[in-house]
Amino acid sequence: MNKLLTQFILLFTALFIQLNANATTMNSTITESAVLAPQPILIEAPMPIEAEYLAKRLSNVRIEYSGYFTFYIGTLDNYPVIVAETGKGLENTAAATAIAIERYRPLAIINQGTSGGHDPALMVGDIVLGKRTVNIGNFKTSHKKNGQGSDPFSWIPMDIMASKGSAGEDSGAQDAEKIRFYAGSPTLLNSAIAVKGLYKRGKVVEGTIGSANFWNNEIDRILWFHKNFGTSAEEMEGAAAAMIASEYNIPMLSIRVLSNNLTNGGKYDPSTAQDCQQYVLNTAKHYIATL
Repeated sequence: MNKLLTQFILLFTALFIQLNANATTMNSTITESAVLAPQPILIEAPMPIEAEYLAKRLSNVRIEYSGYFTFYIGTLDNYPVIVAETGKGLENTAAATAIAIERYRPLAIINQGTSGGHDPALMVGDIVLGKRTVNIGNFKTSHKKNGQGSDPFSWIPMDIMASKGSAGEDSGAQDAEKIRFYAGSPTLLNSAIAVKGLYKRGKVVEGTIGSANFWNNEIDRILWFHKNFGTSAEEMEGAAAAMIASEYNIPMLSIRVLSNNLTNGGKYDPSTAQDCQQYVLNTAKHYIATL
């Protein structure tokens, strides 16, 4: 009886050791797999017309939601890519970008979509690669008394990230009286430049993309931005994405197609949204191939 009990204990102990070893190996594999999983590329788009073509080009797609925002999670050339439909405007874009960074830890961000032209030399269908992005809605007005009106051309640029103090009144306010430009990622820009030859609808240029919650229809105002900020085009999202990406030290590039250009009579053409998405796909494919 004691002999049988001893054999049973030895058998049970061996089985326990083997099961524990298997579990350890499995956990090690899971942990190692999670560590080695590549960080995704995040591609942002404000509206469905600017996101859906991209999302349909991904494989193995699943959809996740967070508040107002939609995230299409899939792969492109077997590499993880997320298309984020952020909604229009700086606030939506900043929030969606922060959520995506915290949730998905992207390797790089491309903010893309349609825009209005600021440069009379650019036509509808031309693409601007954002060597720089800038918020063209941050200003401090000059002091005017009741009845003296408003003079937007005298407004002073305001850098809201210059300090944690007041940008308008405290002792460091003058430090904020400047334009803050966000440089596009050189690596992403190189990939975008590398695929220029595939784009047939118009020119592809490097330039400065301005963002604000404005829809500017005043030609003089548009040309003032072009002269004083160097803007090639305007939209409502890129600078917000650039600001958040900068705070997290994540490479970011804005790519925008001109869907209209009031400075030379170029009328709105919504089909340009798909052209831009195809260009971004080509850019992402090239970037993935370099990783």
